[in-house]
Amino acid sequence: MNAFLKFITGKKTAPVTLLIGLIFAGLAFGPLAPDATETNPGVGLPASAESVLADEKLATLPGSDSTAAVIVYASDDKFTTEQLTWLQGTFDPMAQMLVGGANEKFTEFTNLEVNGQAFVPPAAVSENGKVAVITVPLEVSEEVEVITERVTEMREIAAEDAPAGMDVYVTGPEGFQADLAGVFAGADFALLLSTVVVVAFLLLVTYRSPTLWLIPLLVVGTADGMSRGLAVQVANFFGITPDASVTGILSVLVFGAGTNYALLLIARYREELLVVEDRHAAMIKAVRGAGPAIIASGSTVTLALLTLSFADLAGNRALGLVCATGVVIAMISALVILPAALVVFGRGLFWPFIPKFGGVNKSDKGLWAKLGRGVSKKPALVSVVGFLVLGALALGASNIQVGLASTDRFLKTPEAVTGQQVLAEAFPAGQTSPTLVVANADQAEAVKTAAEGVDGVSSVSISNNSTDALAKLEVVLEGEAQSDEAYATIVDLRDAVHSVDGADALVGGLDAQALEVKDAYAHDQVIVIPLILGLVFIVLVLLLRALVAPILLLTTVVASFFASMGAGWLLFTNVFGFPALDLSVFLYSFLFLVALGVDYNIFLVTRAKEEAVHLGAKQGMIKALSSTGGVITSAGILLAAVFAVLGVLPLVALAQIGVIVCIGVLLDTLLVRTVIVPALAFISKKNFYWPSKNYQD
Repeated sequence: MNAFLKFITGKKTAPVTLLIGLIFAGLAFGPLAPDATETNPGVGLPASAESVLADEKLATLPGSDSTAAVIVYASDDKFTTEQLTWLQGTFDPMAQMLVGGANEKFTEFTNLEVNGQAFVPPAAVSENGKVAVITVPLEVSEEVEVITERVTEMREIAAEDAPAGMDVYVTGPEGFQADLAGVFAGADFALLLSTVVVVAFLLLVTYRSPTLWLIPLLVVGTADGMSRGLAVQVANFFGITPDASVTGILSVLVFGAGTNYALLLIARYREELLVVEDRHAAMIKAVRGAGPAIIASGSTVTLALLTLSFADLAGNRALGLVCATGVVIAMISALVILPAALVVFGRGLFWPFIPKFGGVNKSDKGLWAKLGRGVSKKPALVSVVGFLVLGALALGASNIQVGLASTDRFLKTPEAVTGQQVLAEAFPAGQTSPTLVVANADQAEAVKTAAEGVDGVSSVSISNNSTDALAKLEVVLEGEAQSDEAYATIVDLRDAVHSVDGADALVGGLDAQALEVKDAYAHDQVIVIPLILGLVFIVLVLLLRALVAPILLLTTVVASFFASMGAGWLLFTNVFGFPALDLSVFLYSFLFLVALGVDYNIFLVTRAKEEAVHLGAKQGMIKALSSTGGVITSAGILLAAVFAVLGVLPLVALAQIGVIVCIGVLLDTLLVRTVIVPALAFISKKNFYWPSKNYQD
């Protein structure tokens, strides 16, 4: 270890370290960079899920390679005769069907043929006569560019020559995929730019130097670029395609965690420069002092993220693999590349506040030292008040609703969502996206009868796409899509059709799929959350070689999480108007707040333990708070601001995660780590490090 530290900080070898880092960065940005993906990731359910099994059987039926775009025409008043004629055309006795309607505008897109001619079914008009819908069958494509181009073309021609007084929307599966791609277009760059601006501003404020902030920003920014390429490669190796939301969280996490590690190292380096004349030797001491905390912190976050490998949903596993890779790269960059860069540029990098050898460490008499001494006088009162504040905030979480409908998942309402809302008001709730049942053809009628007897089922029909072996049934539910009513009907429907002997019936479709995603998130929470708590506890025990401190620290982290959930929910309902939390929010918020919240525990308590050897438990905590209070506050504010930047992305789920983590990190920084934890340590005295007996009160 001595040889390694001397190499990365040496006068002649530090530039070599930077060169090696640049070579690895070049490889990550160049030959090792993944090919740009132009496909939409799937839902990510396990292969054993019933909707997945149903889709596999449905894929063998005629027309299984089809998707659809839904063209919606709406009017405030009942359609006029002119509008109806334009929409539906006129009846042709020879063809025995409506011809000349708006549906014929879309024949160039359809993959459906009737009598050898491209065909799009005529418009269906709602009972109130105010909404018409044209369903355009399309060939399935996984290429985002293909989906976006044809939806764009359909939107251009949908309103051409239309009578006045009608609004037009393109929605359906194709419309949603195109709009999802559209809202993310440019969002990745906006997120990265916003993150860089926030980090640069806060580093400038923290260091009050026109030069110093550039070094950590460049190091962390390079780490982010490397992690984007390498992390996607890791996910692809395991057969997982991360989507834009995962890579967005990756950037936020790498910038947040990486900058935190940089702040801790630079703060320790500045301290050592006051007592060590040679900056290379000072950096070795700084890495020795801050390194264990950074390694423990990075390892905790990495292990917590890797617990997602046990998740059912591929999206959760993708987040774990991608972000764990990014945190490892950020940790290595902070411990290897950053020290080399700092010593290359010398003390002048801190200008105008250059730490001079023999200078006074002002932190010993600063704000945080005074706070520590104040808390030490009445620690019991301080801890009780602190927990009461957290408890009061946590009460806001008592009535949290979980589960957003597909139409509520965007911060800005795209056209596909508006069109779907118009459809939902004009047609029976489940008509626009029927539940699909696939069964053996010889039992189709029995399955149909069983399905019709289920409460909440509006109608059941056997599709023309059925074969002699398999039958496809379309079941229209009475409940609104992705509602609790619809989910309850799906459960009853499955019980009913499964009971038909010899049918081998399976229930699929969007509502069934959404129910399984909901159940998968519940399963993942039950598996992952205890694993995270267990791993964090083990890391704290190994790091501190104590039992009391890890229990107390983990308690504060969990209390802070519930407080942030309560505060976040109050904001969502009273300020932002969100009807519920997205399914992913609870798990991801817990993961980030516990893993990252423990970081600040580690930063504080490892320093307190180091100082307690010489000063005793009480004075050691005061010294640790005076030395790390400023850097923890700076790091927490920076991390909170970086997570708040997730609101730049267009999904409600990411905005909710960003707000909750932002609140939680601020609570950790300003209340838990700087007040409650020291108070608990003062109450415990030397028992804080039990069973170790090497400390005095």
